[in-house]
Amino acid sequence: MSNDAPVTGSQPTGPHLAGSPLSGSALTITAGGYTAEIASVGASLRTLRADGRDLVVPFAADEVRPAFRGAVLAPWPNRVVDGRYTFGGQDHELALTEPKRHHALHGLVAWTDFRIVAHEPDRAVLATTVPAQEGYPYRVEVLVEYRVDADGLHTTVTGTNTGGDAAPWGTGPHPYLVAGAGRVDDWTLTLPAAEVLEVTEDRLVPTGTAPVHDEFDLRTATAIGDRFIDHAFTGFDRNGDGLATIVLTAADGHGVRVSFGPECGWAQVHTADHVVPEYHRVGLAVEPMTCAPDAFNAGEESGLVVLAPGAAHAASWTIAAV
Repeated sequence: MSNDAPVTGSQPTGPHLAGSPLSGSALTITAGGYTAEIASVGASLRTLRADGRDLVVPFAADEVRPAFRGAVLAPWPNRVVDGRYTFGGQDHELALTEPKRHHALHGLVAWTDFRIVAHEPDRAVLATTVPAQEGYPYRVEVLVEYRVDADGLHTTVTGTNTGGDAAPWGTGPHPYLVAGAGRVDDWTLTLPAAEVLEVTEDRLVPTGTAPVHDEFDLRTATAIGDRFIDHAFTGFDRNGDGLATIVLTAADGHGVRVSFGPECGWAQVHTADHVVPEYHRVGLAVEPMTCAPDAFNAGEESGLVVLAPGAAHAASWTIAAV
């Protein structure tokens, strides 16, 4: 099958019929001992298993995806504070999708039903268009490729500006990693970041970066225990290929890792503290991001990408078993 060929019969021409999965069209890819199941709503990673072991917190095909579990975040990850920003000399105001904290959260495509561009045994490609709209008057095509091989699940998100004006852009994933038996408290985290973005306690509004300290210094393998983390990190130690790797392990030494290239200068880590008992600390959110929280206000020094008309930007990450 051509890399760009639509899959005949797998792309709905209208709304999903009654009885079809609530999470959208279901795509399965498998290779090298890995199996991933993708849901078209949000181009979400619904399950990922290595030799039958869960590497992310799964959800059912016929289930409304819990929050942002496994979703693709674009055209921004994390928060735009108060939903307001200025770009190109114009003031914009986004809908507040995190009303309790009064922010615009995780972009505009997390609940979009992506169209299927390609589906092969080891590869799936989904796409959608962010239409120009109030608050984000730019048109960006979003292409998401999932691919599995013996080295894990590789994801690439590409944003292409198909409008006539420069557009602000950022992206990232939202997987909740599973190391093995138990919960977040029982696992060990290695997070090779030198800096943490400090935030206000009530609304998580960024106040500036600082060297990692106390509970945020996780550069060597550290038991998570009961510590609370919902922070963005940067200043990663990277290998010769520019890859940074965050590792989560269980007591038996097995676990999961996320690796990402220099296009992702940030990663949000969250211990998944939740008021809903069945969600509480069941997985560790590890979210590589091309930009910092509130990058639409912080600008290019925070990693914000400015997409010129016709320009594209790609970011990639890999989830693999340990």
